[in-house]
Order: sequence, then structure tokens, then C-alpha cells
Amino acid sequence: MLSTEARKYSIPAATLKPGKNTIAIQVLNYFDKGGIAGYKDTSRHIAVYPKEEDAKRGISLVKKWKYFIQNDEPPPVPHYQADYQPFGDLWLQFREQQAVTAYRRDLDISNAIARTSYSIHSVEYSREYFVSQPNQVMVVHLKATQPASLNFEAGLTSPHKYSSVKKLNETTLALSVQVRNGIMKGESYLKVVAKGGEVSVLDNKIVINKSDEVTLYLSAGTNFKNYKDASGDPSVACISALKSIQGKTYEQIKNAHIAEYQKYFSTFSIKLNGPDNDAIPTDKRIENFAGSPDPSFAALYVQYGRYLLISSSRPGTQPANLQGIWNDLLTPPWGGKYTTNINAEMNYWPAEFLNLSPMHEPLFKMIKDLAEAGSKTAKVYYNAPGWVLHHNTDLWRGTAPINASNHGIWVSGGGWLSHHLWEHYLFTQDTNFLRNTGYPLMKQAALFYNSFLIKDPKTGWLISSPSNSPENGGLVAGPTMDHQVIRDLFSNVIKASELLQVDKPLRDTLNWKYSRIAPNQVGRYGQLQEWLQDVDDSSSKHRHVSHLWGMYPGSEINYDETPALMKAAKQSLIFRGDEATGWSLAWKINFWARFKDGEHSFKMVKMLISPAEKNGAGSYRNLFDAHPPFQIDGNFGGSAGIAEMLLQSHTKYIDLLPSLPIELLDGEVKGICARGGFVLNIRWQGGKLQEVDIISTTGNDCLFRYGDKELMVRTKKGMSYRFDGDLKQVR
Repeated sequence: MLSTEARKYSIPAATLKPGKNTIAIQVLNYFDKGGIAGYKDTSRHIAVYPKEEDAKRGISLVKKWKYFIQNDEPPPVPHYQADYQPFGDLWLQFREQQAVTAYRRDLDISNAIARTSYSIHSVEYSREYFVSQPNQVMVVHLKATQPASLNFEAGLTSPHKYSSVKKLNETTLALSVQVRNGIMKGESYLKVVAKGGEVSVLDNKIVINKSDEVTLYLSAGTNFKNYKDASGDPSVACISALKSIQGKTYEQIKNAHIAEYQKYFSTFSIKLNGPDNDAIPTDKRIENFAGSPDPSFAALYVQYGRYLLISSSRPGTQPANLQGIWNDLLTPPWGGKYTTNINAEMNYWPAEFLNLSPMHEPLFKMIKDLAEAGSKTAKVYYNAPGWVLHHNTDLWRGTAPINASNHGIWVSGGGWLSHHLWEHYLFTQDTNFLRNTGYPLMKQAALFYNSFLIKDPKTGWLISSPSNSPENGGLVAGPTMDHQVIRDLFSNVIKASELLQVDKPLRDTLNWKYSRIAPNQVGRYGQLQEWLQDVDDSSSKHRHVSHLWGMYPGSEINYDETPALMKAAKQSLIFRGDEATGWSLAWKINFWARFKDGEHSFKMVKMLISPAEKNGAGSYRNLFDAHPPFQIDGNFGGSAGIAEMLLQSHTKYIDLLPSLPIELLDGEVKGICARGGFVLNIRWQGGKLQEVDIISTTGNDCLFRYGDKELMVRTKKGMSYRFDGDLKQVR
């Protein structure tokens, strides 16, 4: 049997007999896989096959296995960081057994409401689901077109072994959860409000009989206070939530939910004209997307990404992690944590750009925690000031290297996260944020690198060592990505200190060191070198393309200032090829948009929005990104990438329609944001700009460009300016 390339097990021919053979495997689960783990590449199956032959010609063992548990209490073992955990499940069991017709499920992302509807004989049933931020409850509303038609049981369970359910009163259940070998515990209350009929609790389930209309309110809380304190009372959140809905109707709670959600969602709209395919199910549109024009589906993908970010990163919550809030596994892939060598950052690429700046707040709060925790790591590991973060962190704000040295010793997590602080300032021009939050955190990150950089004895350049180019090439001295990130951070700290008129000695030091950091280099293949030495493998198809960070999400490599490096970066990306994991496909959409190659960029969009069931990477039937397995980062990176084709502002220019593909010839986007404090509405037809509105939020000068035309506009705060396709002002 083959389980990984390094693990091949021979089955002696004498043990096999004609007919049915059984394979039994004992799994010692002292790690976290919970069974037999296969490949990241899910097209390669665990299989049995004739020795010396190709596994693809064998018998796939990717099937339903029979199993029994010998011992479900293994001893606790050390764990690098804590896994993001699901809480529990709400089950609705209906007593009607007749055939169902007209079954439909849909998600209304404009209101953040999911619906299910169906018919049994002449009775039409419907359910609405939403999660209310104002009232901190998940709401399920059930209706039927005929009175006394709702008959079902509602119950709570949890995948956690140490969980229990109890009755609070005749309409309310409580679920208690304790994480195995962990400090986290939680409480969830389920309350039922019924119109007509009878409600009772039997065997720890709420039983509803002959009701006309039923609403379920589910609240939850944990003992978590902050990354240093888990002494909270989980029931407090539940009691508070249920108290907040007292005396309110379902419609009032629903309307409050919609109003709160839409204050974020409605700041931006996008329309890409084409065939009207709204009636086609999502899975079919995914199947058809690569082969038949469906521009509105690309627009929907952008808005779906915004919906996901609002849902998983509201102000006051934790930041969006690898699976967002949608993880349902006790041992999720990669722990469902915050992988900071791209994935956590990619989650926030749409935040400022797509007019969701408030969604950045949870990330900024985490950065503040990480700076505190990372200052200890910087001192203990490197005897350095400031703070450092390696390639992974979790709820408890771990900052030290984990896993293995070939990818765990990577010092640029803090630098990359600091880029988000500066980006927030660039888009919002919020000087108070910069002074009180952004600059102090950026400065402390810069102090670490100021201490960490060493002189390369061969070249005399300042280099980052030891480190690696994320997950590729092992432990090295002087990876290109590190230097790009550090230069970006130093440059931003220098600009911020000038703006705030503080820390001139530090500014002078960083200026001096900035010019001495190992520069970007072009290698023997014409590629942008990934490492200090010219050792790139032109045949490598590695999913990480880290040495292009300086082009995206960074900006030091661009056509206006460094065309030769752009040419080299493109050569590197050509060598890597198009095939990749889901999040890597999303990154490449943005790369090709920055190369101003709309056709190639949209080719990558088609690969991202393709059936994961057939291709491995791509999208699952609900449009979730497939690494595989499921990761949410590709959704966010893909949303940002489609928008990057329509607007770019990473240089001194705001570029209009810089990378427009032929399949998106007609469209309109409203509320898209540009660095410098500008919000734009753009309309185009036949691939040509028709009209652009520029709303100035701060009164800065605006230098914008369309093709070979450019225009400088002196703006006033709060004013709107309209121009036609020739950049002539019409208002």
C-alpha cells in the first residue's frame, strides 16, 4: 500500500487469495490526522498495485472504511500551536416522511440570509437562517403555508467528547463543551419561540408539534477573554444574547441584522455585463465558467469574497483564519490557524481595496498582541529588540518557529503583517491610526530587523539570515522575499516618521541600512532570483512564488520604476507555470494583473473558478476555495485579483482598467478604493472607459492614468469629480 511517496508497503503474494481480500491497518493517532493521511494532491490516491508498476493502474483505497476504536483516550502529546475548533451542531429532525418536491437552497449575500424551501403535497415549507451581530444569535425561522404543519425536534450535539446537553426550561436547551487536553470551554443556549402548537423538552431535545411558525435562537460563548486570560464565564454571552431579543419580533431582529450587515456590504457594487445566468445553480456555473462566457459570475465571486470577509472578520471578532469560521473539524488542515507566510495576509487583500476597511480591525488587534508576544521571542531567540513572528500563529499568539527548520525558521511574518498597517493608512489617510496604532507597531518590527540584518562576507550586502523562502529550498542565508519585505517595512517606517515628525535618528539609521540590503537580482535564466545565489530551478512548479512579493502585494517592482525587474519577475512566473493550489492560483491572478496581462489574469480566474472535484485545486460547489482541501484564502485573493484588473494604485498613478480582459468588455464598479484616500465609480463599454467618478475623502492631489493619458486633479475633501473616457472633466 502507498500512503506517501516515502512509504511503500509490500504485500507478499502468498497472503493474497482469489476473490475478496481484506486489509486491516492499525492507526496510532499520537499526532492529529485521525486516520490514514493521503497526498496534498488529491488526484493521487492511496492504492494497492503490482510492484514496480504505476499506482494509477492499481486499486484505489479511497473508499468508506470499516473501523473500530480500540482506545479513544490516548495520552496527550505536545502540540506546536492550538487548532481552531468547531463548537457544536444544531439538528432539526422532521417527522414528515413524504416525498419532497421543488427543493431549493440559496444564499442572499446582499442581506446575509440563507434560505431553504420545498413542498410536501400542497404545503410549502421554508426556512431562513442568519447570524445577527446586533443580538449575537444565530436565527432559524421556519414557516409553512398551511397552519399547524410544523412538526419537528431540535437538538444540540458537539464533536467534542467532553460535551453534554441539559434542559434549562420548556423552551431552552444548553450545550456545554470542554476541549480535550485544552483550557477552552463553552456554553450554547438554544431557545425556541413558536406560534401555535405545543413546545416541550423530551430526552434533551425540544419537540415542536403542530405549530404555524417557529423561530430558533442559538447563542454561544466561551471562557476566552484574551490570549493571556481564559477565566471568563461562557454562559454570560448566552444570557446576554437571549436577553437582547426579549420583546422583539423575528422581523425586528431580522431587520436589525440586515441594516448592520448592509452598512458594510452596500459600500461597493460591481456589474459585469453578459448572459443572464442567475437561474443556473452555482455548481453548474462553476462547471461551465471556463468554457462559456459568464462575466456576472466573476462579479458574484468578488461580492462573495466580500460577504465571507464581513462574516469572518467583523470588528470585535478574531481575524479570519485558514478556514474562516467554517471549519467543522476537530483536527482541521494545518490546524485552521493563521499561516503568516501568505495565507493570513491574503485573507485581507480585499479589505481596503473593496471598501471593507473596518474588517481589518481584528487583524490589527492581533498584530498588537503578536508584537507583545513576539518581543519575548525576539529577545529569547535572537537577543534582539522589537518583535518577530515566524510562519504560524494561533489564538494564543504563538510567535516562535514551529514544525521544521526548512520552513519554520522564517522571520518575516511581522514585516508582512506590518505592511497591512501601512496599507490601511495609504487607503484611509487616517493619521490618528498611524500615530497611535500603525507606526508604533511598524517601528518595533523595524527595530528587530535593524538588529537582525548581518553583513554578507562575500558581497558586503546586509542580508537576512538564517531564514528561508517560504516552504521552498530549505534553510538559507539571504532569501529575496525577506529583503523585499524588510525594505518595504523600512521605507514605510521612514515615511511615517517623516509624516509624524518623530524618531529622526531611527529614520537616518533605516535610510542608511535600506540602501545596503541585498538588492533584487536577475539570474542566469533571466529570472528574478529567489535566493542570494543564482540557484533557481527553472523547472520548479512550487506553489509559493515568494520572491515576487515585491511586485505583489509589495510595490517596489513595477513597470514605471523597475521595468527590467518586472521582465525578470514575469520570467520567474512563466517558469512556475499556471497550475497550482487554490490560494496560489489567486496570487497568480494578482501577479498577471500587475503585469497588465488581462487575458492571462482571467485565465487564472477560470482555473480558480473550476470544479475542485475534477481538478483538485479550484472551487467546491459552494464556491469555497480548494487548496485542496478547503481554505478560505483563495476566495479573498481571487476577489482582490479580479478587482486588480479594474484598478491599480500601488505606484504614483491610479490606473483605470489596467488589465481588462476581453471577456469583461462591459461593466461598472462603484465604491472601489484607491490609495491616497479616493473612492471611484468606473463605467466602461466595449473595453473602453466611458466615465469615472473620483470621490476625494481627504483632499489629496490625484494623479490618475488611463492607457497613455494621464491627469492630475487638485481635489477638495468630500468633493466628487467626473471625467469621460478621454479624461475630460464633465462635472
